[in-house]
Amino acid sequence: MDKNYLHRMISEFLVEDVGRGDQTSESIFSEHDMGSARLVAQNSFTVAGAEAVAAEVFKVQNPQVIAVDGVADGTVAMPGTILLTVNGPVVDLLKAERVALNLLQRLSGIATVTAQFIEKTKVYPVRITDTRKTTPGLRLLEKYAVRVGGGYNHRFDLSDGVLINNNHIAACGSITRAVEMVRLRIPHTIKIEVQTESMAQVEESLACGVDIVLLENMSPEMMTQSVRLINGRALVEASGGITLENVEAVAMSGVDIISAGALTHPGFGCNIVMDWSF
Repeated sequence: MDKNYLHRMISEFLVEDVGRGDQTSESIFSEHDMGSARLVAQNSFTVAGAEAVAAEVFKVQNPQVIAVDGVADGTVAMPGTILLTVNGPVVDLLKAERVALNLLQRLSGIATVTAQFIEKTKVYPVRITDTRKTTPGLRLLEKYAVRVGGGYNHRFDLSDGVLINNNHIAACGSITRAVEMVRLRIPHTIKIEVQTESMAQVEESLACGVDIVLLENMSPEMMTQSVRLINGRALVEASGGITLENVEAVAMSGVDIISAGALTHPGFGCNIVMDWSF
């Protein structure tokens, strides 16, 4: 992760949360009052960002803050696990507290859900990937958390690759025409992926020589038929409506990649508190 980019993000988050200053803490503590706090897990989850992100929040707020004993990414925390200990000026620790907790809880939630998807599909030769369905402004961090959980990243942004979807196909009139138009403009190093919703579209994509066929909202049975038809002539990605309940059935179809928007908007709750010492 690019630390300079991360620090710019954190600075913006702190400006949003602190505003013109912490009127409460600055009224009670002086800039010379020192303290320490521990970030403590309240339930079990896969940790993402204790040392790489949360610790950096405190350091961006004040470089004098010392962060120690950060739990490694990918560790499964139990209730009571100390995830990170920070020492420094109390006012700065308090100013950074909420941003650090918010980020650590969200990233750990994403890593936890991703790890659950990986566990469901571990016996199959398939990659679990994220999508662009991320929180605006948090994509770098949320995709980082997916990797911590054992998943892979899909496109980071629209410039990372070509994905011809139903809107493009409708505008061009056919998959064939859309692929032709794209090939005229993109570098030869860029792969072409096409979203398909029927066997006829799969066949047309193969006739165009695309690199990746995306099976969108297909049943596992239809995916299995599509994989047999493609027969190694292109990578096969499954997407649309992927959940923990159906991901194993999708993996059984033989696809190479499963992309799930659910990874980056998880309902899993990671509860973390700050245990203070003044």
